[in-house]
Amino acid sequence: MTRGTAEAAPATRRVFFGAYTTWSGGAKGIGIGTYDTVTGQLKTTGVITGVVNPSFVIESRDGRFLYAVNENTKGEVTAINAGTLKVVNKQATGGADPCHLTLDPSGKFLITADYSSGSLSVFPVNPDGSLGARTQKVQHKGSGPDKERQEGPHAHHVVFDPAGKYALAVDLGADSVFVYSFVNGQLKLVSTAKLKPGAGPRHIAFHPNGRTAYVANELDSTIVSCAYADGRLTPGQVLKTAPSGGVRNYPAEVLVSGDGKYVYLSNRGHDSVAHFAVNGPELSLVGHTPVGGKYPRHVTFDPSGAFLFAANQNSNNVTSFAVDKATGKLTPSGTPLQTAIPVCVLPTRLG
Repeated sequence: MTRGTAEAAPATRRVFFGAYTTWSGGAKGIGIGTYDTVTGQLKTTGVITGVVNPSFVIESRDGRFLYAVNENTKGEVTAINAGTLKVVNKQATGGADPCHLTLDPSGKFLITADYSSGSLSVFPVNPDGSLGARTQKVQHKGSGPDKERQEGPHAHHVVFDPAGKYALAVDLGADSVFVYSFVNGQLKLVSTAKLKPGAGPRHIAFHPNGRTAYVANELDSTIVSCAYADGRLTPGQVLKTAPSGGVRNYPAEVLVSGDGKYVYLSNRGHDSVAHFAVNGPELSLVGHTPVGGKYPRHVTFDPSGAFLFAANQNSNNVTSFAVDKATGKLTPSGTPLQTAIPVCVLPTRLG
């Protein structure tokens, strides 16, 4: 979406906002907006209605379709035509409160992580972008010492490794990352990485080299550098993500810069983005940037890596930061965008 005039009007790109719709003061659906590719300024332009609690939203490889979880007790996943902005269809996950989803490297299958039931669900993706009925459900097992949050398994994130060979599912309740092969549309467990009891692993991000991954632990406010090879994840260095004392902090999203030099993590409670430098297999803390809102649940880069966006759930705003690629420093850019209960930001890859 670009437009040229004699004054060379700034180019804009499309962005979508995941949100909660059933909460008090909630959104009406998936937010639609744009951002300025020069300043990072966000604005809203509409909403995709008919989608309940789309707390995480992704796009197809060709950008023609969106897929959103419906984070409810009777979990569903919704397919949306990104051109017409109309719902294509929905399918039941068979699990409770799906909170994340991913496409396999072929784009022919979609996998959801169902938080409350601690399960993964697999769906075929049809040529028209619609979703077929669930073809597999994998049930995690395990629990942890936090009786309120870890009474059973809680699948929170599922992602493929950079080689596209294995799917890694991060489970907060089981203090584990389960690694699966994915052949002919079927998940098969190949290894399990155990994190410290009570850590509460939430999300994982790979270094571009494919040999290191970083796990954000929600319950003990740490980030773990892990070695990775051939479907096996080996936890190593552990660092705190926020200063000790003060408010209770819950890490959420973890990101790696495209050049692999820096790692970023959103701190809910401390309300900051932690900035780490990559030193071989380990990390060193560079500092913290105030996020400009409350409870940053999701942070992401735009496709160019020039901007970082933060969805601040409890202050109803999304903030933009310019990324200095040399130093990794984040600088607030543009005016914060007010929008209801934002919990996911999806800048589109194709505009």
